[in-house]
Amino acid sequence: MRSVPIAVFVSGGGRTLENIDNAIHRGDLAATIELVVASKECPGADFARRRGYTTVVDGRLDAVNEVERLLNDSGADWVVLAGYVRLLPIPDRWRGRVVNIHPSLLPRHGGRGMYGQRVHEAVLRAGDAKSGCTVHLADGEYDRGETIAQASCPVYPDDTPRTLASRVFELETDLYPKALAKLFAERTG
Repeated sequence: MRSVPIAVFVSGGGRTLENIDNAIHRGDLAATIELVVASKECPGADFARRRGYTTVVDGRLDAVNEVERLLNDSGADWVVLAGYVRLLPIPDRWRGRVVNIHPSLLPRHGGRGMYGQRVHEAVLRAGDAKSGCTVHLADGEYDRGETIAQASCPVYPDDTPRTLASRVFELETDLYPKALAKLFAERTG
């Protein structure tokens, strides 16, 4: 299978970007990172620079035409959201080619402001018996769009947001590269 050029969008620590980078280098994901976009200066942007990826820091990508220009110039075929917390306006040409991972079993615990520890706190407050992660196509609304894959884990009575987050991230580390590989194989011609 040919290597799929991707643009990765980050906002924080860069763990998901690093996971994708590792999957590419292990040969588990046939992709090349053509561009990394960070919503702010963050460890994810630092990681991208250290790896030699073209990196853009822009916290004001609010207009569809700005996003379209950036993506078209990058040479990417797909956008991979990797902890990007801003709502990305998706140009028509890119609909169906923007993928996200969310740290809950959507549609539960998604939406505006639901990211990171907030999600795990909501799961615990709700008394959910299980949690997990969801890979989905982004559709221009927070945490909606076609579900591509999910993985789940139990929620234990003594869980804290931190312990639950750790277990969910382990799932994400395995699921996201596999889901991306399958998606790219099925929908890239």
